[in-house]
Amino acid sequence: QVQLVESGGGLVQPGGSLRLSCAASGSTLNYHAIGWFRQAPGKEREGVSCFVTADSSTYYSTSVTGRFTISMDNAKNTVYLQMNSLKPEDTAVYYCATETEGKLILSMFRPGGELGYDYWGQGTQVTVSS
Repeated sequence: QVQLVESGGGLVQPGGSLRLSCAASGSTLNYHAIGWFRQAPGKEREGVSCFVTADSSTYYSTSVTGRFTISMDNAKNTVYLQMNSLKPEDTAVYYCATETEGKLILSMFRPGGELGYDYWGQGTQVTVSS
């Protein structure tokens, strides 16, 4: 079992920055990747970024490449998503989730790809508005 708790969301003006945190805990922390997803009202959940624990590789959706940075503090079992140059279209509930099979990590960037991720946090709201 893995428990995930997100934090760091809030209201920010366009062009501003936020840093989201995802703290993992539990009896078994054998996940292959932690991913960030987001879901805007009336839209499907989409993959934003993921951190692969085996080699610390990182991946991003095209919509956030160059603006968002994912990182991990192994000592704290916490993954961060630094979001810069935020746009109104970044407004969504952001979720972190783990991929424990090691086979569906990059499925997150395809429609329905969230099904490959098993443990989820409760989400944190990010609102970008002037």
